[in-house]
Amino acid sequence: MTHDTARHISTFLEAQAAELGAARNTLLAYGRDLTDFGDWLEGRGLTIKDIGREGIENYLLHCEAQGLAKSTRARRLSAIRQLFRFGFEEGWRGDNPALRLKGPAKDATLPATLDRAEMEALLEAARDSGRDEGERLRNICLMELAYATGMRVSELVELPVAALRGNPAMILVRGKGGKERMVPLSTPSRAALAEWLSHRDAAEAARPAPARPSRFAFPGRGAAGHLTRQQFHGLVKGFALAAGIDPARVTPHVLRHAFATHLLAGGADLRAIQMLLGHADLSTTEIYTHVLDEHLRTLVLDHHPLARNTLVLKDTER
Repeated sequence: MTHDTARHISTFLEAQAAELGAARNTLLAYGRDLTDFGDWLEGRGLTIKDIGREGIENYLLHCEAQGLAKSTRARRLSAIRQLFRFGFEEGWRGDNPALRLKGPAKDATLPATLDRAEMEALLEAARDSGRDEGERLRNICLMELAYATGMRVSELVELPVAALRGNPAMILVRGKGGKERMVPLSTPSRAALAEWLSHRDAAEAARPAPARPSRFAFPGRGAAGHLTRQQFHGLVKGFALAAGIDPARVTPHVLRHAFATHLLAGGADLRAIQMLLGHADLSTTEIYTHVLDEHLRTLVLDHHPLARNTLVLKDTER
């Protein structure tokens, strides 16, 4: 892409990081999408300052012709909209060509989840997984916290150990955009946390000088200083395999869905679930009502005698 386009994109990303506290993964996604857009502009002799609405529409058609999924195209348009809104506010240009552009509607998909028996099997597998006692204590603590709180994987692995001191009944979680929320801990998760912290602190104290104690609840050897999202993802897949569950069905995010779905099935208020998950918009949380509706419909069709009799009658009528 041209030097000017690269500079504008870089300025936009820096502002997102500094002013809005955008998460690292969000910035990386914006960067990838806008780099592709910038390269497309350069190939047609265009820049951010002179492209019009029709040009942006042509780029979206180019993305569709490449076979990109609706969700990817919608995300790219979102990044472009925000870039041009920022450019208009900063005075790069006198209009916003992306203002009224409409993107592709996302395919409506229900979040994958697990039933309670499957979650119990995963927790049991975590208790028995690990090369030594320390890993087993860490694994069950991770899983108990994930299921008890519905935290995003990044929130879980980046937990500061200071937030977990003193056997707390609730912990402060820093979520997307630096927003904070309080989430309660269950009795099993508090017990698992106490055991893990006892082992973790002893291990940290035994490290040779001049090693500095980790500030994270789940220390790691990498540059980040904590267990990575990818490592936890791999652990969860291993627990699924040990529990006899298809690993393709289980990810850290599925644990978050299970937390919300099981709370809703137990009678929890949708607003409370929204706050616990850290959703900015209630409509995001409402998807779990559809998951529950689908589950109840399946239960009736599979187990209600009248439903079975109806199916038998239909088969004999053919």
